[in-house]
Amino acid sequence: MTATYTFDVFSSLDGYGAAGGDWTGYWGKQGPELLDRRLALYDTEQRMVFGANTYRLFAQMLAVSTEDSDVRDPWGLRLWNTPATVVSTTLRDPLDWPDATLVSGDAVAVVARLKEESDVPLRSHGSLSMNRALMAAGLVDRVQVTIFPVITGETGLDRIFQGAADFDLELLEHHTLDGRTQELTYRPTLH
Repeated sequence: MTATYTFDVFSSLDGYGAAGGDWTGYWGKQGPELLDRRLALYDTEQRMVFGANTYRLFAQMLAVSTEDSDVRDPWGLRLWNTPATVVSTTLRDPLDWPDATLVSGDAVAVVARLKEESDVPLRSHGSLSMNRALMAAGLVDRVQVTIFPVITGETGLDRIFQGAADFDLELLEHHTLDGRTQELTYRPTLH
């Protein structure tokens, strides 16, 4: 049986994964339903898959966070304690993650093998270029996009699907969180 792979990403309405300027984490739009939903998503056994850049970002954020910082919420801590595979040709062991395995090589080959061997679902949060390549290779079973109610036309960073192939999306689930944030889960099919 093949493990399910979910590409999980946060987005502004105009398709950016982050923003500069004076935007804060979650674009300042986090609420109790969003944080509870994120915690529930990480409540089941699963394995995270990260590219090098996203791993570095999460490891740095979580290592320096305090009880009062935006990233020190319960789902961030649960993410930190979830087993992870980091795909990189530039990083070296040991990784600053409680239960991480570093795998060097092509992400498509690594994830294809993980899908065949894993007894638990696979999830990746971020890792945009890696997940675009995995989608093009047909390895992404679900795309879960959490859309925050902002447009970051002037300060947007990291276009999520820039350079991606064309896909048809079948809506599998949708949730409105805190009356403003949309979580949409799709099954992608190469168009």
